[in-house]
Amino acid sequence: MFSLKPEIIYLNHAAVAPWPDCSAEAVRQFADENAHCGAQHYPRWLLKEQALRQHLAQLINAPSSDTIALLKNTSEALSMVAYGLTWQPGDNIVSFADEFPSNRIVWQSLSQFGVELRCVEAATAADPEAALMALCDERTRLITTSSVQYATGMRIDLQQLGDFCQQRDILFCVDAIQSLGVLPFDVQQIHADFVMADGHKWMLGPEGLALFYCHPELYDQLKLQQFGWHMVAQVGDYDATEWHPSSSATRFECGSPNMLAIHALEASLALLLATGIDKIAESVMQLGQLIIDQAHERGFLLLTDTAPQRRSGIITFQVPNIDNQILYQQLMQAGVICAFRGGGIRFSPHFHTQKSQIINAFKAIDNLCR
Repeated sequence: MFSLKPEIIYLNHAAVAPWPDCSAEAVRQFADENAHCGAQHYPRWLLKEQALRQHLAQLINAPSSDTIALLKNTSEALSMVAYGLTWQPGDNIVSFADEFPSNRIVWQSLSQFGVELRCVEAATAADPEAALMALCDERTRLITTSSVQYATGMRIDLQQLGDFCQQRDILFCVDAIQSLGVLPFDVQQIHADFVMADGHKWMLGPEGLALFYCHPELYDQLKLQQFGWHMVAQVGDYDATEWHPSSSATRFECGSPNMLAIHALEASLALLLATGIDKIAESVMQLGQLIIDQAHERGFLLLTDTAPQRRSGIITFQVPNIDNQILYQQLMQAGVICAFRGGGIRFSPHFHTQKSQIINAFKAIDNLCR
């Protein structure tokens, strides 16, 4: 299933994930076909693209694969929303201060139009959702949040925020990059208007290909900023001089799709969906509990909220009385692939991670701290 080197303990799926064997093989086959046949079988490639859209729609429970756009990354999708909506001076956006920069910088950039970004710290709030909602007023146009906070792994109650937004006619935008592929997600149940996520983390795909979901009723509210042959209704009619945007989410895709990444991500999602997201989530929660237990045994400071409803695939902790950034660098050199986030060591295992690897990762910490 995975061909990671045996000396590597991979605990960094919240950053860039390793590919499963099926995805690597899909890329090899695609490259071989290109080398020997060029685009002879392009119609077959289009079927692979459609299969990917269907898998992504299934992953988020979208009403149709027609609501799925394939963009380059999460940041592009966020920019599509930020610069597609029409803003008025005095409008405000509400978010968490501890968001990943992609879900902060783009909103801060709207200050040039007199739009205010209001933030509260999720990590320090007793009730993060209540604190977020308390910032809203009659000029709040949009709430934007990650489904899971990247540094601490805090899972946000998207249902609560989605209900709040629907009741008050506030747009709801979710950066789902830290949950898709590892946790259940239902775009219709949480009333999300926009959802975006790059495929290179928990979805086990390559960098450079992202999901973008937009509620169909909002298509006309997003001004198009990019134009080309692929975003028109009559795609493939190259002689047409009159055109209008596609009635599907492909209106957000201006040019040729990333077929190489499409083949890889489609294979990865097929594996994840066949395994079952609920089963994957259960496995990852068990691995996370093992990380928590190992950290507790050693007296480490957990930066992750361990309440079951707040848990995700990310567990972050601090080792006391040492420089944790140096420890992170030493762990990487020792083959424990992890991350330094939020001032601590971030472990993010996936369903294929072995419990023995978690235990060995902590033994590596013990050895490095001696």
